Amino acid sequence: MPETARGIDPRGPRFAAAITSVLLLVDVFLGLIGATVPAFVLLVVIALLFVWGVASPRTAPWGALYRSLIRPRLAPPRELEDPRPPRFAQGVGLFVTAIGIALSLLGVPWAVPAAAAAAFVAAFLNAVFGLCLGCQLYLVLQRAGVLGRRTADAA
Repeated sequence: MPETARGIDPRGPRFAAAITSVLLLVDVFLGLIGATVPAFVLLVVIALLFVWGVASPRTAPWGALYRSLIRPRLAPPRELEDPRPPRFAQGVGLFVTAIGIALSLLGVPWAVPAAAAAAFVAAFLNAVFGLCLGCQLYLVLQRAGVLGRRTADAA
């Protein structure tokens, strides 16, 4: 891992994904029962949380909550993780929710629950199984040369 990218506890993003998946599931439910305004507002809030996670992951609320309340009660992680893939995954979540918001503003009736459901699947897989789809996309794009590559000795 390059010196500029400090490692993070891999349990932190999973904790954040668990909270995010609950919020997204509530959003899907609201959208499906016809509570369109609350569903839209909640999706905007979730999108803003994704913005926060991309712009300043160190101060993002779920990460701060994990570091202050949860991590001190756990054994140290066996290994640290590169922070770039989870940060990229936050950007993917932002992209998905932003598409839902934009389509909803254009009058597409099922845009909010569909976007929330898509984001929920990704967050749920990360929270429950540790499978971060955004992180996997980051690695694919990195191998393809689209995103920055690690140095040879760090790879």
